Amino acid sequence: MRVLIVEDGYEYVEVMERFVPDGFAWVRAGDGAEAVRLATAEPFDAILLDMRFDRVPPDRLLGDLDEAAARFDDDRAQGARFLAEHQGTYVLEALRRAGVRAPAVLSFDFGDAPARFSRLAARNGPLAWVADGASPLTIAAALRALARG
Repeated sequence: MRVLIVEDGYEYVEVMERFVPDGFAWVRAGDGAEAVRLATAEPFDAILLDMRFDRVPPDRLLGDLDEAAARFDDDRAQGARFLAEHQGTYVLEALRRAGVRAPAVLSFDFGDAPARFSRLAARNGPLAWVADGASPLTIAAALRALARG
């Protein structure tokens, strides 16, 4: 199973390669633009998306910074933090706009926001989520289950 991991660090890919090597091939993208480039160039069975991208410079974040800043009285720094905190959803939407239909798993705890997750899944499915800090085996099981349909 080929999985595109989209994260601003290397934690997920390193942990998944170490603890879930059998049956998976992991490819990493460090930001949204790279994720779109990779996912449109070659097929993936599934995508694992980190939600927060606080190590990516603001000019490499996907989303409209002016629109995000407007939420915070035109504070661009606060707008950039908002984009970074929600970057996984922006990356997912960019992938779907680019025609990438591989199932995706977001690493974020939607347990307190089921309506938010339902809206995301309706627009950008197939989609599942695992809580931040989920074990590698839990993540692998979610990827397998979603890829099987």
